[in-house]
Amino acid sequence: MYFQYDESAIEYLKQKDKRLAKVINKVGKIEREVDNDLFSSVVHHIIGQQISTKAQATIWQRMQDDFSAVNADTILAAGIDRLQSLGMTFKKAEYITDFAVKVKIGAFDLQGIWNKSDDEAITELTGLKGIGVWTAEMILLFCMQRPNVFSYGDLAILRGMRMVYHHRKIDRKLFDKYRRRLSPYCSVASLYFWAVAGGAIPEMKDYAPKKENKKSGQKGKAASNSKSGQVL
Repeated sequence: MYFQYDESAIEYLKQKDKRLAKVINKVGKIEREVDNDLFSSVVHHIIGQQISTKAQATIWQRMQDDFSAVNADTILAAGIDRLQSLGMTFKKAEYITDFAVKVKIGAFDLQGIWNKSDDEAITELTGLKGIGVWTAEMILLFCMQRPNVFSYGDLAILRGMRMVYHHRKIDRKLFDKYRRRLSPYCSVASLYFWAVAGGAIPEMKDYAPKKENKKSGQKGKAASNSKSGQVL
């Protein structure tokens, strides 16, 4: 399943933003996979924090192969040691187990959160161990498919915005200006900023000032994918 957006969202963004319109026309339809199972999505995102996409995929595949299903019962039956054996850290195994306990005893309402506003859902999610604002925002986007998610904590989104709008820096005030312009379809805009940051349009460059490496004098490279924006 992919993140769902229709032509009305595309037309709205193109009318509101000429630079983004050119990007949309060049990149075309973006298909980003989503997981609409909230429990497994939370677990998947905890696993993926501060590791590569490849490592996350490997651990996640092991979990799916090892368990009949990824839910509170199978997590609690496995225990922390077995979770660690899949390749994750003790802390992550602990966070996932704590989440499973909260779901099992009803301290976290998996169904009720779907009826909450974005801000309320983020508050609920960040109340879990190991879940920070960035992770909560990604869950809203790639699980709950909320249409207006725009993460200032994601370095790749900021990179994509610098590339599209030719800014040297995107501070909070400027970011909020674009948020207002692109709302209520910030999630779709985010997909295109990620695509640009990842090199979907090769001729586009990052306008951030080049950083010099103090030891070697080599120029540093800016982050180019959403993993770089991860925070707990």
